[in-house]
Amino acid sequence: MYKFIANIVYGVLGVNGSKAKVYGKENIPKEGGFVIACTHNGYIDILNLGISMLPREVHFMAKKQLFDVKGLGWLIKRLNAFPVDRDNPGPSVIKIPRQLIKEGKVVGIFPSGTRSSENSELKAGAVTIAQLSKAEILPAAYIGPKNAAGVFKRQKGYLIYGKPFTVEAGKEGREKSVQFLEQELNRLTVHLKEMHPEVK
Repeated sequence: MYKFIANIVYGVLGVNGSKAKVYGKENIPKEGGFVIACTHNGYIDILNLGISMLPREVHFMAKKQLFDVKGLGWLIKRLNAFPVDRDNPGPSVIKIPRQLIKEGKVVGIFPSGTRSSENSELKAGAVTIAQLSKAEILPAAYIGPKNAAGVFKRQKGYLIYGKPFTVEAGKEGREKSVQFLEQELNRLTVHLKEMHPEVK
């Protein structure tokens, strides 16, 4: 079901010119499980990131409230999303993504570019999952259409992958990696905006 829906998305975004041009694809690990941490400002970034990774599938971490939305919950389950209760996080916040990575799968986490406490928690969560899984983190940034309105206006999208990195052991390793991840997401976003100043 994932690849079927992904191919439909690929076609729709391609026809409308909103399929993201991808930079740094050579930085994507060729095998094994890893974490993608990608900037987030809508849902088109998630779709573009997903189709850019084909034929590999991304397992997206999503707020559990989204699974209660009629229609949307059905769809995101089939797009490999798994629910996380951010208000009352339990062991599953770490357990599910660790198991996915152990199975050689890709876990996608989407902090936005803002410095809110929720986004800091998401960045810290991505680093913790990678550290406990002994997996790499692949930073990525996206600019372009945020929603269906932007797609129908034929807005262009752009996605860039940075170089993957590993998290050193211990609390200090986590803290350094959270800071580095935030810097990388900001750097990649600025780089994309400099290459494509026409994107607002």
